[in-house]
Amino acid sequence: MTSSKVTFTLKNSALLRNKAYVGGNWAEARSGKTFDVYDPGNGRAWISCPAMGAEDVDSAVSYAHDTFQRYSKSNPRTRARLLLRWDELIRENKEDLAQILVHETGKPYKEALGELDYALGFTWWFAGEAERVQGTISTPSAPGRRVFTVKQPIGVAVALVPWNFPVAMILRKASAALAAGCTMVVKPSPETPLTTLSLAYLAEQAGFDKGVFSVMTTDLENTPTLSEALCKHPLVRKVTFTGSTRVGKLVAKHCAEGLKKVTLELGGNCPFIVFDDADLNQAAEALMLLKFRHAGQACITANRVYVQQSVYERFSNLLVEKARLLKLGHGSKSDTTMGPLTTKAGVAKATSHVEDARKHGGNIATGGRAPGLEGYFFEPTIITGANKDMLIVHEETFSPVLALLSFDTEESVVKAANDTSMGLASYFFTKNVDRTWRLLENLEAGMIGMNTGNSSAAESPFGGIKESGYGKESGKDVAIAEYLITKTGTMSLDNHY
Repeated sequence: MTSSKVTFTLKNSALLRNKAYVGGNWAEARSGKTFDVYDPGNGRAWISCPAMGAEDVDSAVSYAHDTFQRYSKSNPRTRARLLLRWDELIRENKEDLAQILVHETGKPYKEALGELDYALGFTWWFAGEAERVQGTISTPSAPGRRVFTVKQPIGVAVALVPWNFPVAMILRKASAALAAGCTMVVKPSPETPLTTLSLAYLAEQAGFDKGVFSVMTTDLENTPTLSEALCKHPLVRKVTFTGSTRVGKLVAKHCAEGLKKVTLELGGNCPFIVFDDADLNQAAEALMLLKFRHAGQACITANRVYVQQSVYERFSNLLVEKARLLKLGHGSKSDTTMGPLTTKAGVAKATSHVEDARKHGGNIATGGRAPGLEGYFFEPTIITGANKDMLIVHEETFSPVLALLSFDTEESVVKAANDTSMGLASYFFTKNVDRTWRLLENLEAGMIGMNTGNSSAAESPFGGIKESGYGKESGKDVAIAEYLITKTGTMSLDNHY
């Protein structure tokens, strides 16, 4: 394994782990191969991890399955206490975890702390949900019978997670699975394995048995075969994936062979609608947070912004003014308000979307280029005069590039907003109560932000419709149900007294 080039200091140095965690053991890949992890803020490799392959899967899943036989029968309160202890340890090490997150993802330190706070909502929430899994009893139409249902954990779960919010995505999935009584094998993104390994270390310290929570790291080259092997392993009964629609369809195909239960949280092409009766400053502030958080690299970020014609110029000017105040820089710097993109490919895509918009008559009101800084940076960019012929209207940008389109009527903007294969989230700003109810029902998305750009929380069901996936994460009952099976029992009563 190559020597680490860590440039920051942690209060708890034991958190920084660069070996996989399988069956309670810190392990290398069978091949002995490793891969480098890069700091997006400077483009330099700073640590390496095992590049596991398909040949490593069976031992990891088998260990998780053996542990499941015991863990699934543990008392729900025991599982709740373990989750609360994990939650407590993550809170105690929050600043250190945020530092690791900065150097993996590039996001500013304050944003990294924000992700930790958001993510900890899931450990806390699902600790409570662990004791609230209940069955039913009913009297059927047939005489002398009773029907029971019991909820039981489904088995070994696999989580395939992205690099944009690695702590939040892990804790949202793992907290529900572990609360339900499942064991979990996680494959983090090659860009962000370190925070996941830190969470595994803290799970170990919290007292979870070996094999309850495992982490298989790998590089880009091995990711497809490793993921396929995990999806197709006969002892895996549940797969949860967050990522692109293209890859999500492949995951669904792999899992279909074994009829495995799947949750897919996929791409978004989210519309953000501003009506002429909206509080424009409120809408602009919400849009700035929603769009430029983590340099636009969120599946629920605003991709297409529709502004009613009568307030289009005023809102555009307001947004440009705010965007120009953003300060680019390495996430560890105290004055940085927007960090780099996490990958080089993100810069290339942002550049291509800007050039395409310019070719189709768009005006680059601010930004529009990679500024030449060390690392994977792209300027916060606002395109006015956007139209439906542009790539940015049809593709998820995943960068700090924002297109503003104008509209005249509610009917026309709803049609435009829904004119996409995606259906993850939609946002609108209006002070018209009647319109609010109409839009809630008429916009085709799994989540609707009404006068807010922040609609995600542990207590709120998260998930999309159409090609943005299926299944729900977080929320009351629905998320933990993704990791449970319902077993029905029918009893014949003895009617002799």
